[in-house]
Amino acid sequence: MAGVKVKICGLTRAVDVTAAVEAGADYLGFVFARSPRRLEPGAAAELAASAPPGVQRVGLFMNASADAVRDVLAQVPLDLLQFHGDEDNEFCTGFGLPFIKAVSMMDNDPDGLVAAFPDAAGLLLDSHAPGGAGGTGRTFDWGRRVASDKPLWLAGGLGPDNVAEAVRRFRPWAVDVSSGVESRPGIKDPDRVRQFVLNARSASA
Repeated sequence: MAGVKVKICGLTRAVDVTAAVEAGADYLGFVFARSPRRLEPGAAAELAASAPPGVQRVGLFMNASADAVRDVLAQVPLDLLQFHGDEDNEFCTGFGLPFIKAVSMMDNDPDGLVAAFPDAAGLLLDSHAPGGAGGTGRTFDWGRRVASDKPLWLAGGLGPDNVAEAVRRFRPWAVDVSSGVESRPGIKDPDRVRQFVLNARSASA
């Protein structure tokens, strides 16, 4: 298995972006949905512009209108879109950027959800309730699988203490963390960020 990719999501401060980059994160996540970590486009633009070459910038949306997504894209340099709501495949493909779609592993038919997004660049498997947002802080059964050959991003309840086990058991393409590396909502703990990246990578070496 090649080294697992790591996304630090819900970044709200320049110091946290720096901590994520210095720890070796591959993806930086900025939230444009209802959340304690939500950013206005102007603030997100400054943070996203500070990302060094090779670090991908991800915008998270949930049931936003197409105009709202386009308004963010007009201001914020993003490389990848992440959709968490009731968006369909056609909507997600309408912005000229690759996208990943969140899939609730608590749904009765996650394989059906996966099949509904043939154009997704990846699938983010999370533990939120069907139709709900992520960030629950809960894990799902890492022994559970979905029928897809797309890159699988593992989220939901991850932190420095369990990410190594999650990587070994699930063998994801990427892991995604937000609250699991925070000292309080929206405020990252640089030591936890660093340890999360280290433990994820060590488990996939």
